[in-house]
Amino acid sequence: MLMKKAAFPILSLLLLANSICSPARALQKDRPPDMPVDQLIRRIAVNESRLRDEYKTYLFKQDVTLQSLGGGNAVTGEFRRVSEIIVNDQGQREERILHFPPPTLTAVSVTQADYQDLAGVQPFALALEDLPKYKVTYVGREHIDELDTYIFDVQPAKPPNPKNINDRYFEGRVWVDTVDLVVVKVAGRGLPEDDRNKFPRFETWRENIDKGIWFPTYTYADDYLDFPAGRIHLRMVVRYTNYRKFTGGLEVIPADEPLPQKQPPSPKPEQKPKP
Repeated sequence: MLMKKAAFPILSLLLLANSICSPARALQKDRPPDMPVDQLIRRIAVNESRLRDEYKTYLFKQDVTLQSLGGGNAVTGEFRRVSEIIVNDQGQREERILHFPPPTLTAVSVTQADYQDLAGVQPFALALEDLPKYKVTYVGREHIDELDTYIFDVQPAKPPNPKNINDRYFEGRVWVDTVDLVVVKVAGRGLPEDDRNKFPRFETWRENIDKGIWFPTYTYADDYLDFPAGRIHLRMVVRYTNYRKFTGGLEVIPADEPLPQKQPPSPKPEQKPKP
């Protein structure tokens, strides 16, 4: 999030909401995985690469809501963008905007790095081609949402350069299904940051939408971002729905989701990248 020149209230300490998940059993740090850790990490990364490639061939709806909050968690501004993520005639990913009212955020703006986090850092961070960029540490096991999982802490192998703000990295924790060896939950944040660009900590959950296919369906963040001029309370919800495999046919927008009759003013180029 890019800070704008505006006044903000100084808010209280970080509150990261965890109510979206079901109760989890205690972390079992003394239980090793069923294979050598290095081998396990590589198999997970191979599966992440496969899922990332599959992800590029699926169409889906993406609903992003970002809100700034004031006293009593009252909403003081909002960014809302509902899109169909499609594949064009050239086989490239493309965003078809369904609903994009003029943003009312005054303290922050949505940047290229924010959309990169949604498109890459949050859904798939541990693909094989990215593995050399990270230090991955086995933590233990945990039972969450009826799944037995391995837990890994992930951090950049080298500190990201804040001057390359659009070169995105993930830092946080991942939960991996012990059967399919795929990531089912991610919690962390995107890096790097600088004085003007801050990014909230988030949780992303995946669901098994097809045999062996685990895609993100829900991302949630409730965080305080500290800028030189003050602290901003932000809440973000991203829903990914209506996944379907691209078959090369013509896609028709459902009747209950028509394109807006009047498009809002186009944001700055860095605010509207192609996913």
